[in-house]
Amino acid sequence: MRVLLLSAYDADSHKRWRRGLVAAIPEWQWTVLSLPPRYFSWRIRGNSLSWGRGETRDILRQPWDLIVATSMTDLTALRGLVPEIAPVPTAVYFHENQFDYPRSEAAVESIEPQLLNIYTALGGDLVLFNSEYNRSTLLEGAAELLHRFPDHVPRGVCQEIADKSRVLPVPLEAAVFQPATEKAAGPTFVWNHRWEYDKGPDILLAALRRFGREGIPFTLHVVGQQFRRQPAEFAQIKKCLAKLGALGAWGYRENLDEYRQLLAASHGVISTARHDFQGLSTLEAVAAGCEPLVPDSLAYPEWFGRGGWRCSDDVESCAANLSAAMLRCARRVLAGELPRVPDVSSLSWGSMGEEYRALLAQCGGLTVQSSP
Repeated sequence: MRVLLLSAYDADSHKRWRRGLVAAIPEWQWTVLSLPPRYFSWRIRGNSLSWGRGETRDILRQPWDLIVATSMTDLTALRGLVPEIAPVPTAVYFHENQFDYPRSEAAVESIEPQLLNIYTALGGDLVLFNSEYNRSTLLEGAAELLHRFPDHVPRGVCQEIADKSRVLPVPLEAAVFQPATEKAAGPTFVWNHRWEYDKGPDILLAALRRFGREGIPFTLHVVGQQFRRQPAEFAQIKKCLAKLGALGAWGYRENLDEYRQLLAASHGVISTARHDFQGLSTLEAVAAGCEPLVPDSLAYPEWFGRGGWRCSDDVESCAANLSAAMLRCARRVLAGELPRVPDVSSLSWGSMGEEYRALLAQCGGLTVQSSP
């Protein structure tokens, strides 16, 4: 089967997913087109123009059996610009949706990204979401948005999307499942997320100030993807950790083996996210042997149950609850107990690869067959 894969905003998690997908079904003939994850407003509205009238136009015009596109792809416009792809069966993958994405103070209010989510979902023959949380927030947000419009809003839009949708998480690579390894001597935590406002650095800072008053020696590794501009809280977090003698690894880890060893040696992984549609970096840390110290909201209950720290809209309340969770974890470490690590092996490519193959083959009109 000849498959065209379109990643219109090729962020790290999108890149990781598409590479894993191609590797999981090697007998299909894959062609990948991707665009860099920058200039968000231009990228989500301009990708159809970039591809449909750019150097890749002839690639799009080739005969395809299936198109797999991320939700950032402006699918309906692209089909208009390149009518040859209009009849090709298409699966759309939602890593996130614009209905439950926190806005920064500098963001310009616009409903266009949300409308594009609706159009692209309607344009796909199969709509895949990485979590039920992602799916439900899109459907609820779309229903609310459509209800606000004054007239000529067709009925059944959200039901149409729901009927052809499935939940299929981004799987974890086999290499992230680390064998049992020796943990650090004292309580050690890791925070391994994008250094942006929506990942809650203000909650982390407030929680560290509270936890520091407990007088328990600890280490915190603050790693993850960094950007040229980052919230001011990170400088304050570093200063706070240094004052407490708790500063571990700081900044993005270029060496993947070093990063995974750091995860494996830690006792708990902390998330302070205000939005996580799957929480791939947290799942990666859990696969390496970390106890999840995560909110009891977002997608996390789908993987870990309702045992997370209680999340609210108040920063100090969140910080108090996270600090208490860190304290419980630290006391278990000091008592010589092992971290409480959920089993996430069902979220591996080895476990989920066949489901991806079956759903995509069905979308493309092929008879479902097992891998050779």
